[in-house]
Amino acid sequence: MRRLVAILTAISVLTGCGEGAFAPTEGERVFAPGVSGNSSIDGLEVGHRLMAAGEYDLALRAYTRAAGQQGLNVDTLSALGSANLKLGRLNQAESLLRRAVEQDPAFPAAWNNLGVILMERGKTSEAAQVFRRAFATDNGNSDEIRDNLRLALANLENPFNTTQQENEPFQLVRRGTGDVLLLSTL
Repeated sequence: MRRLVAILTAISVLTGCGEGAFAPTEGERVFAPGVSGNSSIDGLEVGHRLMAAGEYDLALRAYTRAAGQQGLNVDTLSALGSANLKLGRLNQAESLLRRAVEQDPAFPAAWNNLGVILMERGKTSEAAQVFRRAFATDNGNSDEIRDNLRLALANLENPFNTTQQENEPFQLVRRGTGDVLLLSTL
């Protein structure tokens, strides 16, 4: 009998917790904020600054947020690829940068950064072709792209010469506000 009383008491307490007892009314409901957060902050610019500071993991997060806000356009794909390269994720970086150059074949920074990945993977011949494409697309205006092309061609002629590459590592470049800028490789 005590057990039956205890069960009935529990049921009556639980039914009292139904609608309206503790639930907020329609105007009092609270919802989580949206995914976009503060839309006035440019995730790409934040990511570029973090890359320059050597904070590649944080830069990848900022670029991912930018991709969530802007979509996977050529700028976000290139930025994500460059951050993945710096984190040593060569397969992901190559895939992202190949998608970037497919979307915009006239984007010299994406071509250059794809060439850097190919050099890292030992694909010197393809990298030299990609650096040529970056140099031509840029009309020879970027010293960094020209230096990367020069190094790739030197490695193509003499693949066993690693002293030159150690002194002058390949350089990533990015597109900011219409400019191709140098990112530190060290």
